[in-house]
Amino acid sequence: MTSSARYLAFLTLRQMDRQDAFANIALDRVLAKARAQEVDRHLATELVYGIVRHQRTLDSLIEQFGRRSASQQPPALRRILQIGFYQLRYLDRIPASAAVNTTVELAHRCQLGRLSKVANGILRTYLRTPKDKVLPRHDNPVTDLALRYSYPDWLVELWIDRLGGEEAETLCAWFNRPPAIDLRVNRLQTSVDRVRAALQSVSVEAQPLGDIPGSLRLNGHVGAIANLPGFAEGHWSVQDASAQQVAQLLNPKPGEIVIDCCAAPGGKTTHIAELMGDRGTVWALDRHAGRLERVNVNARRLQLNCIQTRAVDLAAESPLPDELPQAGSCDRVLVDAPCSGLGTLHRHADARWRQKPEKIAELTQLQAKILDRAATWVKPNGAMVYSTCTTHPEENRQQVERFLSHHPDWRIDPAVEPQQIWPHRSDRDGFYMARLCKQ
Repeated sequence: MTSSARYLAFLTLRQMDRQDAFANIALDRVLAKARAQEVDRHLATELVYGIVRHQRTLDSLIEQFGRRSASQQPPALRRILQIGFYQLRYLDRIPASAAVNTTVELAHRCQLGRLSKVANGILRTYLRTPKDKVLPRHDNPVTDLALRYSYPDWLVELWIDRLGGEEAETLCAWFNRPPAIDLRVNRLQTSVDRVRAALQSVSVEAQPLGDIPGSLRLNGHVGAIANLPGFAEGHWSVQDASAQQVAQLLNPKPGEIVIDCCAAPGGKTTHIAELMGDRGTVWALDRHAGRLERVNVNARRLQLNCIQTRAVDLAAESPLPDELPQAGSCDRVLVDAPCSGLGTLHRHADARWRQKPEKIAELTQLQAKILDRAATWVKPNGAMVYSTCTTHPEENRQQVERFLSHHPDWRIDPAVEPQQIWPHRSDRDGFYMARLCKQ
């Protein structure tokens, strides 16, 4: 089918509503069926992720100018108004007249009848309203930030408690930016300079991140990642700068036995193997056998042979498979635990709406079970790294404190302080990592 960007975005958003689908899954399904030009695909993608990300702000605009809450609007009209408001508020390159006209056309295309006039009136009233009258400030500072930057109140309150209001606002703004694309160069196969040169040959600029060896950050729109030079040859992987620090903190050595407890899709697993020179054994475990195939695919592409994959649920009470290493026999263990992902909200548009405080409480129990069981593999004087991609203290510092209180033979490595990476301070994903030593 041939479709404009706005219609593709509308189809995606409605599929999300009807099937409770994740944004990326719904968008992939719609684009797979569309015969659309690349420019329309790119704009549709920006509209979908931007609308999901700014959903609360857009719904507040609908309520202010539509004189009823977004939830009271017909579902199709609500999504069409979000598409219109997003263009007017966040896309400077689209003229206001074009944003309004295409929104009205979309309403006609979706057979909304007289509601197309309603959409036209709402958007034109917004354009006539002085900026200082749009979304007036809220008396409650938490709700004010949450409405203006589009987050649930509980999350903004958490950040204000930890950072203060001014810095919390900076973090809110940072998470609404498009995510950067970082590469980890496979230095067993090539060099950073050769990868940069290959990318430059197709007009893609990449800059090294000075504090992380073997890393590059891509600049601008780069198109399909798998089509860039060096991907198929295994010369590099896509991995955020913060995630690259995890395997470096683990510091595996050639010939060692290492376990990655929550391995899929394999970014940290393959990084560990690269740091070991592909010598030794890296056991990649995950409770989902299907997801482990991603690890195998990545390992083959990167030409790594020391990785063994096994489907294991470390939170279950069942015995471990006999072929896994015995207790106390491993040099290093990585627990990159399942978490709320609150450090990667810029990458996962719907995460801010799907996570809830009660779900985080469940995750902390899961993390504790995995951490306790993983620790049994480490030999005396061995090391274990605990990491998450979240900023929530219950999943991070408090989780490590709980572990240490129950395991007196463990301590934090005195040479390396636990690190909470704040995205707005470091310009990379939010992460926590702590290196623990068995005495």
